[in-house]
Amino acid sequence: MDLNILWFLLIAVLFIGFFFLEGFDYGVGILLPILGKDDSQRRQIINSIGPVWDANEVWLLTAGGAMFAAFPEWYATMFSGFYLALVLMLLALIVRGVAFEFRSKDQHPKWRATWDWCIFIGSFVPALLWGVALGNLVRGVPIDGDMNYVGGFWNLLNPYALLGGLATLTLFTFHGAAFLTLKLSGELLNRTQAFAKRLWLPAVVAVVLFVVSGYWATDIFTRLGVNPGVAPVIAGAALLAAGYFIMKNRGGWAFFMTGLTIAFSAITLFMGLYPRVMVSSLSADWSLTIYNASSSPYTLTVMSWIALIFVPIVLGYTIWSYWVFRKRIHSDTELEY
Repeated sequence: MDLNILWFLLIAVLFIGFFFLEGFDYGVGILLPILGKDDSQRRQIINSIGPVWDANEVWLLTAGGAMFAAFPEWYATMFSGFYLALVLMLLALIVRGVAFEFRSKDQHPKWRATWDWCIFIGSFVPALLWGVALGNLVRGVPIDGDMNYVGGFWNLLNPYALLGGLATLTLFTFHGAAFLTLKLSGELLNRTQAFAKRLWLPAVVAVVLFVVSGYWATDIFTRLGVNPGVAPVIAGAALLAAGYFIMKNRGGWAFFMTGLTIAFSAITLFMGLYPRVMVSSLSADWSLTIYNASSSPYTLTVMSWIALIFVPIVLGYTIWSYWVFRKRIHSDTELEY
């Protein structure tokens, strides 16, 4: 395995970790005004992710930094081509982060309600746009021979990409509901379990539509062949199993299965891309790959040593922090947000 493949795999792992962790953050934010009937309940919902939401977003920063250093042409083409969509996502995340910190600064109901809806919007928009971005990556976008994106913003809003957005939106929301069944208690837990049961079927339908439409919109089926490997099979089986477990009110297993669905769906997309990182819809020869978009071997070598030292530290700290904040939140719990 050469360093180009290694860093493609590492970036894939970083995005998988981000989608798994930030996915339920988005879901919790989307469900906030739906499940929380009063301020106390909404505070319980927010406090379920309060200690971890900002750390989860660091995975995206790390993945973006790794792309910039390991595959600068990929970073430059994607961030310039998807510029307006990424700015919109960034603004939504900024509003979301501000809302988490500001909602508790004043007890006035209108003040808190405004920031609660900001959390909803700041979660809804990225959950939708990530699917749009992934759909465009595997479908292909207009990239010329100089690795420049030559399309416009509306090129990104094609039917297949929008189906991808619907798939990630529903799947992340279901993932968030499963997470909340592990963190809440009492009446709020019962409401969350009931709503999670209603979310499962829309998530399945959206994911199936996205997968089936990929047969015509992408070359993933051609590249993976009749036997696509275990990744897509595990993703599909896990999504079905998540429905079974949520119906049985076994939230831990349901959350584990939604996590597997997200992880192995992302693995399938990266498998369909490899060795490409961005597909050109103008010419297959103009697609960006892990070789024509990469940094020098020296840069990749230095980065590999840095990753070898710091990645285990980050993983250890992440696991420890989730262990510390593992307990359920009750109505009489001291709430910060």
